[in-house]
Formats: sequence, structure tokens, C-alpha cells
Amino acid sequence: MRRVLAAVAIAAAAAGCGTSSEAVGGASIVVRGSQFGPMLFNAGKQAIYVFQRDSKDKSNCYGDCAALWPPVYTTGTPRGGSGVKASLLGTIKRRDGRRQVTYAGRPLYFYAHEGPGQVLCHNVDLNGGIWKVVAPSGIPRR
Repeated sequence: MRRVLAAVAIAAAAAGCGTSSEAVGGASIVVRGSQFGPMLFNAGKQAIYVFQRDSKDKSNCYGDCAALWPPVYTTGTPRGGSGVKASLLGTIKRRDGRRQVTYAGRPLYFYAHEGPGQVLCHNVDLNGGIWKVVAPSGIPRR
């Protein structure tokens, strides 16, 4: 199992997610078009998701879940690009003490097996819940 998790972590780093998403001075969140309409991405064009099982300002994705769905981390105040409502950006503290970016109180994640510009896992049931992309309003897309 550890080899699998290590392979996933390596793949996540190569895909531009996981710890490489941790931005000095604050993660940058932008709005880009997709097949689901305008949605949130990071500055590196990595799609951003929310998890149905999370509650407001609380992540329920740890362990194997977080290996496949790396949190959007930040070391500073998250920054919003054009179309992002800065008032909806925030952070939560994860169990390991790192800061995860939130939008409208929902913790944000990447999918480890997507490359820049890809949106492959909208409205899928993985790791015990539904994953959805996020509209600029903060509401998960249908």
C-alpha cells in the first residue's frame, strides 16, 4: 500500500498538484472556462474540486483520500484572479498543521491523475463521496 501511495504522490507532483500547489505568498485561484462552464482552477490550470462529505470549514479527506485528492495548500493568504470572489476565499488548518484553501467555506482539492486544463472527475463518486467542480459563485456545478 505504501508503494501505491508513494507512486500516487509522485504522479501528483508531476501533474502539478499536491505539495507543488503550495504557493509562497498565497495560492492563486482563477476562473477558467470548461465543459461544465466557468469554474475554479489554480494558476497552473489545475482543476479544483470540492468533496460532498466535507462540512463547512472542515475536511473529511485524509489518508488514501488525500493521496488521490491532494488539498489545495497555501502558506499565505489565498489570492483570487479575475472572476474569483475574494470574499469567498479562506483557509482551514488541517490535522498536520498545513493550511488548506477554502472557497465559500468548502475545502478545495485537486485530482492527482489530471494534467493542466483537464477536468475528468466532475460529479464522480470516489473515496466515499461525490466530487464536483466549483462555479465562481462558490456553488458546486451540477
